[in-house]
Amino acid sequence: MPRCADAGRERFPQEGRVCGVSSATTPPSHGRQGLTPPPDATAPVRHPDAPGPGELLGAHYDQCFGCGQDQAHGLHLVTTAGEGVSVTAEFTVRPAHQGAPGLAHGGVLATALDETLGSLGWLLRTIAVTGRLETDFVRPVPVGATLHLSARCVAVAGRKIYSTAEGRIGAPDGPLAVRADALFVEVKMEHFTSNGRREEIQAALADPDRVKVARAFEVNP
Repeated sequence: MPRCADAGRERFPQEGRVCGVSSATTPPSHGRQGLTPPPDATAPVRHPDAPGPGELLGAHYDQCFGCGQDQAHGLHLVTTAGEGVSVTAEFTVRPAHQGAPGLAHGGVLATALDETLGSLGWLLRTIAVTGRLETDFVRPVPVGATLHLSARCVAVAGRKIYSTAEGRIGAPDGPLAVRADALFVEVKMEHFTSNGRREEIQAALADPDRVKVARAFEVNP
């Protein structure tokens, strides 16, 4: 049986070349079932009321594991609107995010990608949820490292939104650690109110800050 390091080399035999590729600025991977836009898909259009480039998006819900500041062990992801239909984000891996000793759990890294991709909904002004997420883990991410993420929408087809993202260690142009292609699906607010636990739904709706109420249900990575 190959050791973990050997298995990684077998899966990514051209890791040096892969790490020079930016999935957020190049076409998404080909051949991923359900993640390739259909021929009739259209280019995404940034909503005229979307936050401007460079504007911080903030947390959409205080209890969100990805971006909520009230989640003690959450990612506390900070996301910024980019040009077109794109965003950037970053978070620092803490001890609570470990899988193997000293390394970020792969599920946490996938969550960071998912959260960043979900934030694209702010720029489309569309309520959407993750339908499919396919992730490549290119290299380990150590505790204490800051992961710099970028995501962009590549196409829209009806209710389906196609997007791609990546995460790099230490800097926006640092070593590529993770990347993902995703399919999000537009939904109505009833998706949340009909399926979420009543206590949290009622608490969110009862918040006197009506902007926070609206934001809580606008993005569900």
